Amino acid sequence: MQSQPRTKGARTRERLLDLAQDAVIRKGFGATSIEELVEAAGITKSGFFYHFKDKTDLGRQMVERYAGHNKRFLAEMEARARELSDDPLHSFLIFLKFYAESMEGAAASHPGCMVATVTFQDLIWDGETRRMTVDGVKDWRGRFLAWLEEIAAAYPPPIRRIDLVDLADSLLAITYGGMTLAKALEDKSAIARQTLMYRETVRLYFLGT
Repeated sequence: MQSQPRTKGARTRERLLDLAQDAVIRKGFGATSIEELVEAAGITKSGFFYHFKDKTDLGRQMVERYAGHNKRFLAEMEARARELSDDPLHSFLIFLKFYAESMEGAAASHPGCMVATVTFQDLIWDGETRRMTVDGVKDWRGRFLAWLEEIAAAYPPPIRRIDLVDLADSLLAITYGGMTLAKALEDKSAIARQTLMYRETVRLYFLGT
């Protein structure tokens, strides 16, 4: 079923959120002004306040939207991988291939990492926005951990057991750190290569060969 076209107001709100996210990642939340956003969007200041109560509300809705997009992104990619294999390890390895490809695209099209922006500028953001960011990271960790536990039940590791939380967190570190590495080295493929190295680590850990 085809979705109904969005209203002009909804499109304007999305445009403001897009502009804000790009500006915030590039130069920080504190350095991003309402004035520059309304000018870029081609609306009046009163138009901004029709959609957002204030700048704090803008930031909160921006992070909420970002977290929602990420949650859907991960769920859809997991569903695709599991459709291709019922085996938990093989489906996870397929997922990591998809993930590497997608993150390389993200590194090319995104100016930075929203999680890092909120985390390292925590004094600028309100408590609710910081909590949403942490919850988003924990949601990803929970998904990865549940999958790894499923794999460990089917494939008892032939070598010394490691903490699966640490193994799940390693993928998070590659994701968030890889964005920084790709930006610093101007190498959009860096995060994909690191993800594929993680994939090989997982394969060797559970299969031993």
